[in-house]
Amino acid sequence: MTTTKSKFDVLKSDLSSYVQNGLIVAFSGGIDSAFLLWAAHEAVPEHDGNLLALTTVSPSVPRKDIVDAQTFARKVGVEHLLVNSDEFEKEGYLQNAGLRCYHCKSSLFDIARKTAESRGIKHIAYGYNASDFGDVRPGHQAAIENNILYPLATNGFTKDEIRGMLEEQGFQLSDKPASPCLSSRLMTGVRVSPDKLQDIESLETMLRNRGLRVFRVRFHQEDDIKFLRLEIDPAEMEKILEIRDDFVREAKSRGFRWVTLDLDGYKTGGAVK
Repeated sequence: MTTTKSKFDVLKSDLSSYVQNGLIVAFSGGIDSAFLLWAAHEAVPEHDGNLLALTTVSPSVPRKDIVDAQTFARKVGVEHLLVNSDEFEKEGYLQNAGLRCYHCKSSLFDIARKTAESRGIKHIAYGYNASDFGDVRPGHQAAIENNILYPLATNGFTKDEIRGMLEEQGFQLSDKPASPCLSSRLMTGVRVSPDKLQDIESLETMLRNRGLRVFRVRFHQEDDIKFLRLEIDPAEMEKILEIRDDFVREAKSRGFRWVTLDLDGYKTGGAVK
């Protein structure tokens, strides 16, 4: 029977050769890429390889995730590079059709490739893992097209195993809820704009500051009418009712006509029509 420890030993062996030849980890600040970055650092005890964490910055990236990424890279002791992304220059991204994630990841990997070439780094990896196999992920197609490594999935690491190992190592990041980009809150077909993402980030920050942990603020728009649909973990639904008046007031001040609560609760992929 394959254990998590034995899989980790194989993972480190793979990562060791990558780091020795130079490895960029596309680092979002989430638990998957954080685990990959830490494992790559652990794979070369002498730390004499070439390991770089690269995070792209744009209006679609929550500021909290940037801070989390900086904090984690600093704690692990890995060089961390922040680079402005260019996905907002791509019409296919702004249209927010079914391939938005493909265009986003294509930008990320293009930036990573150019950085690798300028630094003499041979390999690029990202945090796709075995739990992602069943999901529809256009961004993974971009990874395949760009020859990006995904060693967590290759070695069979699941999301639960990743969280468990990060927790064993005492990383506070281990219990961080999933945090995809802010554009994922816009319903498919609603055009992406910095103003919309700023509204979403501010409203989600308000919920987080009032004690909620697992939720999404979904942005709907029909012609000129825009409204919100809140997805909340069922265990936390009572909390949103406690702050209902404040939240509705803030949302309406930003031009939303309605604020609705989705009784089906939080779910991944809830912005897909």
